Amino acid sequence: MLIASGGKSVSVFEKKLRPLHKTVLNLTWPVIIANLSLPLAGAVDTAVVGHLPNPAYIGAVALGALVFSSLFWLVSFLRMGTTGLVAQCVGSNDHAEVTATFVRGLGVAVVIGGILIVFQTLIGSTVFWFFDASSEVEKFALDYYGIRIWSVMFMLFNLVVLGLLFGLQRMRTALLLQLLLNGMNIILDLIFVLGFGWSVRGVAAATMISEIVTAIVGLVVCVKILGISLHVPNQLRVIFNKQKLIEMSKVNANIMIRTLCLEIVLISFMWHSSSSGDVILAANAVLLHLFHFLAFGLDGFAHAAEALAGAAYGAKNRTKLRNIVSVTLFWSLLVALCFCLIYWIGGSFIISLVTGIEEVRQGADEYLIWLVVAPLLCVWPFLYDGVYIGMTRTVEMRNFMIISMLVYFMVAFFTTKAFDNHGLWLALMIFMVIRGLTLGLWFRRIEVRVGVA
Repeated sequence: MLIASGGKSVSVFEKKLRPLHKTVLNLTWPVIIANLSLPLAGAVDTAVVGHLPNPAYIGAVALGALVFSSLFWLVSFLRMGTTGLVAQCVGSNDHAEVTATFVRGLGVAVVIGGILIVFQTLIGSTVFWFFDASSEVEKFALDYYGIRIWSVMFMLFNLVVLGLLFGLQRMRTALLLQLLLNGMNIILDLIFVLGFGWSVRGVAAATMISEIVTAIVGLVVCVKILGISLHVPNQLRVIFNKQKLIEMSKVNANIMIRTLCLEIVLISFMWHSSSSGDVILAANAVLLHLFHFLAFGLDGFAHAAEALAGAAYGAKNRTKLRNIVSVTLFWSLLVALCFCLIYWIGGSFIISLVTGIEEVRQGADEYLIWLVVAPLLCVWPFLYDGVYIGMTRTVEMRNFMIISMLVYFMVAFFTTKAFDNHGLWLALMIFMVIRGLTLGLWFRRIEVRVGVA
């Protein structure tokens, strides 16, 4: 099989690429398992309060968790930016800068976390004011928020820790930390809610404690890996290098804008769904759950690409960069085809497991075809996102995301009027295609400028 990844086509079956195939798979499977543990923990959060007599508990947990998951995505630049910068330092053998990048990331986490904690009351009252929830749900949601906000800085630390570990290609260590986080959260959920009867506050306390413990363990692990001295300031001139601080700020700002644009598209998608009635909204929500599982599977290869492509880019090795993109793209396409078959053959059965409401199941079945084709359309932007993050080419990521977002809104304006919900899904798929095309075609221009090993 030949895959064009720049200046020429590369056969992914070349004998010399076999070690790279093994490396990609070894880096990918821990990330996929870690990703799949996230919805499991969320499901347990919902399940434990779902067995309590007051239905307001479910809405409160969902609303409170939504606030922090939105925040998580907005500050995900702490993970992505750290991964890209560290991976490039690994490629250029600049070990001092690896440590400096990690410390800078922690510094940004402290500043953002401090601001969120100081202004927690203002932020909480403002955010929940926008939701049209009952007074009871809002009260419980504020209880959840008021407890979990105290671990927000540790949540940010966890992002930086994951960024370092991904950049150093220590995915198995990252997996263990994620299993610690989500496993502890599940156990404490059961103890606090079903055992102690703390309801919503128990769910929040379980998450807060899990995030704090995982962050402390992660920081200890990272200090051991990097060999940071706790007695003497570690190369303060390197850490506070003005040029490096500016570079990190630009990378983080571009990733945040890119992520915000993506969130706007997804929020718009759900807003359009809600305007089509409760059944369409519920059907699309079910299909988006399947879409998220697709993303979890393909993101494993994107994370591998971040670390490997970043190292190759830092080493200015064009041939290695081209081979990495070819091999990760090959495996991404293979997994994408598996998702296509799974959703084609068993999609209706999976939908029936998610919801027992016949109207919603029929609605989801009607639009299931979009989930069948989505893997092959989404594999390109997912994979190239990882490549660009590794190379810290975040300006292009930001610009192409903005272009794709504008195309989505223009297309959706016409297609939703002509084809209703099918038109909405068509607009979302075109959004993904534009992202993949722009990132893929521009990568050719980037690759030819990378020095040859």
